[in-house]
Amino acid sequence: MTGDPFGTNVFSQKVMQRYLPQDSIRRVLEPGQPLSMEIADAVADAMKQWAMARGATHYCHWFQPLTGNTAEKHDSFLSGLRDGEAIYRLTGKQLLMGESDASSFPTGGLRGTAYARGCTAWDRASPAFLKEEPAGTILCIPTLFLSHTGQALDTKTPLLRSMQALDTQARRLLALFGQDLGQIIPFVGVEQEYFLVDRAKYLQRRDLIYCGRTLFGAPAPKGQELDDQYFGTIRARQGAFMAELNRRLWRLGVPAVTQHNEVAPAQHELACVYTRANMAVDQNQLVMETMKQLASRHGLVCLLHEKPFAGVNGSGKHNNWSIGSENGENLLDPGPDPRGNLRFQLILACILQAVDRHADLLRLSAGCPGNDLRLGGQEAPPAIISVYLGDRLEALVEAILAGEPMKPLNFDDSDRNRTSPFAFTGNKFEFRMVGASDSVAQANTILNSIVAQSFREAADALENARDFPACCDEYIRDLLTRHRRIRFRGDGYSRQWQEEAARRGLPNLPGMVDAVEALTAEKSVALFESLGVYSRAELESRAEILYETYAKRLRIEANTMLHMASKHFIPVAIRFLRELAETRDLLDAPPPTLTDLLEKTGAILENISQSRQALAEILAKADQITDQRAVANVFYRQAVPRMRRLREAVDGLEMLVSKDLWPMPTYGDLLFEV
Repeated sequence: MTGDPFGTNVFSQKVMQRYLPQDSIRRVLEPGQPLSMEIADAVADAMKQWAMARGATHYCHWFQPLTGNTAEKHDSFLSGLRDGEAIYRLTGKQLLMGESDASSFPTGGLRGTAYARGCTAWDRASPAFLKEEPAGTILCIPTLFLSHTGQALDTKTPLLRSMQALDTQARRLLALFGQDLGQIIPFVGVEQEYFLVDRAKYLQRRDLIYCGRTLFGAPAPKGQELDDQYFGTIRARQGAFMAELNRRLWRLGVPAVTQHNEVAPAQHELACVYTRANMAVDQNQLVMETMKQLASRHGLVCLLHEKPFAGVNGSGKHNNWSIGSENGENLLDPGPDPRGNLRFQLILACILQAVDRHADLLRLSAGCPGNDLRLGGQEAPPAIISVYLGDRLEALVEAILAGEPMKPLNFDDSDRNRTSPFAFTGNKFEFRMVGASDSVAQANTILNSIVAQSFREAADALENARDFPACCDEYIRDLLTRHRRIRFRGDGYSRQWQEEAARRGLPNLPGMVDAVEALTAEKSVALFESLGVYSRAELESRAEILYETYAKRLRIEANTMLHMASKHFIPVAIRFLRELAETRDLLDAPPPTLTDLLEKTGAILENISQSRQALAEILAKADQITDQRAVANVFYRQAVPRMRRLREAVDGLEMLVSKDLWPMPTYGDLLFEV
């Protein structure tokens, strides 16, 4: 690697200075200010010149629809011919707005199937960038995706609205202390976990191809019990993949700084430096896209499913969230004397109130079908939301409640609690629940919104206080008292915590389907509408999409199981039975072991057949239901248990059948022969 590669594929402020006058740059960097078409034309032409100089032939509006992925349609800069010469153009109108077929993306009823129009609008808060793809080098213009009436059809629009709401209310809160720090910004750093498996073996597994996870598979003789994978030496092929991944991400301006082996065999992690929440969301989407694209160049496949393999740790992503000023001051830094830092105490109390009041929404923000297989499984936080503050900050809170003085705190003395869904880690909160495949947009939209609501209430209560310090002390103590139940310091994996959480009245929503209704609860609608983040219609549409997506994904998994049982496992069982019977008939005195093996295999075959039939009947039942919530519940409460039984039967067969008969790579092949 020669020179400094970082950001070379980003249309950054530094790049703009080579193409545009300073006044135009200033207008672009102030998203709240309108752009004249004259400036838009100049910016668009500058983007085109820069992009084409780096080999780009096409541009696209890069947006994040409600699929959880990103979307792009490539249009060439070539706009016509003049005297046989090509004319290359990108206009301000093309930069500012595009049009896509909204009915082809999930809308949850916001758009009728007969109506196609969806609009993409340039998101000036995120820089344009170049993607180097097999299809060519593409200029990607980050955009919002909206209906023609302005309703959000994407994850980015509500995120930006929530950031604006947090900024507005945080400034009001700071004004109570006589402070004006300029724009207040949520900052996010994302840690991304993933698996790498051999591509040739992957292509022999229908479940991995269709579902991203193994629906069948007996445990390998060795798993993660020796703890020898974690932080171990990175193998050559994976190391070459990581080196190319870093080069590609750095060129895209993604600050990837950490790479290591994770706990499970074939599992790894990449972490990025903190940046503005909207850019962190964009960058994490680019991380996932780039991982999947580059893996095949190294004969690998990147698995981002939350639970690709049973019996070993699954994958999540840790959303490290903080609040700071545009000048770099961290509002979650307690300072050397937190007991005397009234501003920090008020912010902390507001966050505890927000998390306690909207624990169900935070649980929902980590909801995806794969995460149901992971949360609370001795590898990820439980589905019960609680806050871990650390020993020292806990002592601070208790001192405030008791009205006692406390010595300055050394936060380096506090340990971390890996079982906590929402843990304070020095100067930020680590939200550990988000699934590996999921966008972090929803989690941060909800975090920003619930904290903005608490800030607004604090400002309303304290703005006219005659004795502000005394009133603020009282307000903080009241919040800490009313929301004491959300704080928990112990083992979140334990059954005792589930019982204790129930006594405290904390919500326990083990499945995604259980959590979706939180989105349209009246308290949620009031929260989001009052802050201008979501309308009721937008919330109802998202709930519909979540139910529908859950049902569709589970239907694909169930159909894949039926296919594999019929095409692979039942024929293997019959073949194995035939071999056993033929061997028995050749022997004058068959050993009891052979007879026992015949009986066990026959019983398993019957079990597979019956479980398959029962699952098929559940799918047929689901086909007759039109309400998406009802369909999702059929899959969650009826299909999932039946799928589990079918898997148990097949995994039992794998332990009996000889290796040469088994029709696909085993866990040992996939996890250790990479």
